[in-house]
Amino acid sequence: MPAANSDSRLRWTQTMIYCFKKENGELTELKDPKEAVWVNLYPPFEHGELDKLAEELEIPLDFLTDSLDIDERSRYERDEDTTVILVSTPILNDDDKENEAIYLTVPVGIILSPDKIVTITSKENPILEKFMENKVKNFDPNDHQMFTLQIFEQNVYRFLECLKKLNLKRNLIEQVLYNSSRNEELQQLLRIEKSLVYFVNSLNANELLMLKIKRTDLLKIAGLETHSDLFEDIIIDNSQALGMSNVYTNILSGTMEAYASIVSNNMNIFIHRLTLITIILMVPTLVASFYGMNLAYLPFQNSRFAFLFIIIFSVILGFGLIWFFRSRQRI
Repeated sequence: MPAANSDSRLRWTQTMIYCFKKENGELTELKDPKEAVWVNLYPPFEHGELDKLAEELEIPLDFLTDSLDIDERSRYERDEDTTVILVSTPILNDDDKENEAIYLTVPVGIILSPDKIVTITSKENPILEKFMENKVKNFDPNDHQMFTLQIFEQNVYRFLECLKKLNLKRNLIEQVLYNSSRNEELQQLLRIEKSLVYFVNSLNANELLMLKIKRTDLLKIAGLETHSDLFEDIIIDNSQALGMSNVYTNILSGTMEAYASIVSNNMNIFIHRLTLITIILMVPTLVASFYGMNLAYLPFQNSRFAFLFIIIFSVILGFGLIWFFRSRQRI
């Protein structure tokens, strides 16, 4: 476990800078980033602080700025003996508005230099938190290749975990929709659909990135059997997560279309029945309106039972119409 807990980690001004090294199986937090093997960075950054960090850590400034751009695609870039790998990762959306996605994807920058590895992201990330709390089995920041692969691995696991939560949430909402048609459930389904769109795009980009890293042997693991086997498994798991995202997206799209058809059909049935009721009520009203006219020679107009006869006649006409529509299965 780290020597310092999450509440006492070291900071420069407001910036969260965590410096670690691992010796004898123990992950230790340091004060000086020059002595660290792994440096993890979170914003906010003060004006000019990124320049100071880039100089202190001896890495290109654009490697840091690109990693903080939430719209940056998964890719890698080299600059002499330093390499940055940007991989998209899912995070819970802080904005809980009705029209916003439940999960977003943001890039995590993995910067590999000869003597240390630097990770940086625009949001606090649960994947990196696992490493800082030393909860990942066989985690060793001194092995840059394995550390990078483990970040890929935990990232895929995070996607799979979020996908399972979204699917469970979708199932629960569908059960509620069978008994009601409230807008809240439809809005939740829309939020899930937006999250899945983010996941599909990010997982597809991550897959292309990892295939390119494998093809170019960026991590120089071609001769390392353990590393190569792990990388193969990660690529397979990522493909599985991508497949799950596509399946859930198709299911959700079908559910939304089916529910829209059900709502439309129910509305048509309601309007149909309302029209029949209107016709049934119109006939007695029409009879009563005739006797409201100031005309001579209306039937029963001189009879003291005229009102009763009119009521009975109107009721008979109404029930006659009901029988007529029921015989033709209109009601």
